[in-house]
Amino acid sequence: SERMKTDLITNVSHDLKTPLTSIINYVDLLKKTGIQDPKALECIEVLERKSQRLKKLTEDLVEASKASTGSLTVNRERLGMVQLVRQALAEYDDRFEGAGLTVVPQLPEEEHYIQADGRHVWRVLDNLLSNCNKYALPGTRIYLDVYAWDGSVVLTVKNISSQALNIPADQLMERFVRGDESRTTEGSGLGLSIARSLTELQGGAFRIDIDGDLFKAVVSFPEDLTPPPVPALPETEGGADLPPENMEENRAG
Repeated sequence: SERMKTDLITNVSHDLKTPLTSIINYVDLLKKTGIQDPKALECIEVLERKSQRLKKLTEDLVEASKASTGSLTVNRERLGMVQLVRQALAEYDDRFEGAGLTVVPQLPEEEHYIQADGRHVWRVLDNLLSNCNKYALPGTRIYLDVYAWDGSVVLTVKNISSQALNIPADQLMERFVRGDESRTTEGSGLGLSIARSLTELQGGAFRIDIDGDLFKAVVSFPEDLTPPPVPALPETEGGADLPPENMEENRAG
């Protein structure tokens, strides 16, 4: 049943792409025709905004179905979690400021490394920060911590929800579920589901805790404790590329 549902989502999303691409292209053509009527310009702006939202939703649908079935490619590499988090926060700095949110990061001085796919980890971070930007109560703080614990690198993101979180944490991670039951916000309800699937696809763990209006997401990956490669010594004149025994013979010669 789950496989059939995933196939249905993938196929429908794919079929939506062709007419949606046409809509987006024709909206772009309308913008270039020099229309001066304010009402027409307002309608074009709404068409563009809604078509882009639908495009994002169909892309999220495809990614959610692929991630949940494990059909996405994972190219693991050594990644610095602290550096990734700093980059993600820099990307969201203006958006958080515009939403009246203050970030309180607790990041260690030393780097903590994981073995993961940089694209997928970035999407997890992007979804978590986007979730805060959409649903956090304006004028509150977002607490973000990175630390090593029990062989794992752990990221926690905490914020106060603008809507009452009167649903279980597990249900909040299901597809199309959002904290605001009125569904008046721009979110699709897929962000947390995608983040959990991508995390688990890379051997990590994803958990949500809810305490009143406090929302807390916990993401962990196994820590990579492999020593970094030793840089090669610079070559010097006089046979630096010879093995030690040959160097001794060279001196003797």
